[in-house]
Amino acid sequence: MYRLSLLGFLFLVMTGAAFSQKGAKPKDWVELFNGKNLDGWVIKIAGHEMGDNYGDTFRVRDGVIAVSYDQYKEFGARFSHLFYKQKLSHYRLAMEYRFVGEQMKDGPSYARLNSGVMVHSQAPETILKDQDWPISVEAQFLGNDGDLKRPTMNVCTPGTEIFMKGAMVKAHCTNSTSKIYGGSGWVSVEVAVLGSERVRHFVEGEQVLQYELPQIGGGVANRFDPAIKVDGKMLSEGYIALQSESHPVEFRNIRLLQLKGCMNSKAKNYKPYFVERDEAACVFGK
Repeated sequence: MYRLSLLGFLFLVMTGAAFSQKGAKPKDWVELFNGKNLDGWVIKIAGHEMGDNYGDTFRVRDGVIAVSYDQYKEFGARFSHLFYKQKLSHYRLAMEYRFVGEQMKDGPSYARLNSGVMVHSQAPETILKDQDWPISVEAQFLGNDGDLKRPTMNVCTPGTEIFMKGAMVKAHCTNSTSKIYGGSGWVSVEVAVLGSERVRHFVEGEQVLQYELPQIGGGVANRFDPAIKVDGKMLSEGYIALQSESHPVEFRNIRLLQLKGCMNSKAKNYKPYFVERDEAACVFGK
């Protein structure tokens, strides 16, 4: 199991400026969702094979990705994840979400007005048919009404572990410092990921959570392939996946800023905001 030294922790704190991405322009952000269909995305619903969009759970409606259960007779623990096709390591991911309608009656009580985006996830093709959660780190989206008063952009760890301030976090979910948001309005969120070093969560442009050293370990994920869950393995890369847990939810404006690329200033595709080198990606010439 990884242990963070004091020197290593101070290094992470001092390199926080790397998340400013000074020099990035709006055109550098890539739209991951075209507003028309789910091209580039892969569906995995618990209890079903990869690619089986049971009940048309994930659909495109009015330019958004909608998670709907109107063709379900019961939820039946069909926890759903929609994976983007590309493996990622260093990046910023931004999107908006909102909850719509009512939760499925047999959905778990904790899942009301609850969704999220998984980062550093195992590949969808490695998730077994009856596995409930991908081994990943979740940036949790929460809404509120009535007696529900919870922050959003918390972190949860299905099959993973994280560190905060030099110590491993024992809880499965840890709250952010965000304001309390209702369930029906659009909320703008962002996750900034630096490989296995650090992850930050933002809501409406304000940082609300930070943690370090994501790695495989812990519980909560069930019925996985033991060959995939290698406890103590650092998570330096993986897939992102939009989630739903029985409450209808919508996503839009899903954008990605790559932070890994050519850092040679003489290359045509050099970007001043890259923080991780990929010299094989450099393009030279006129």
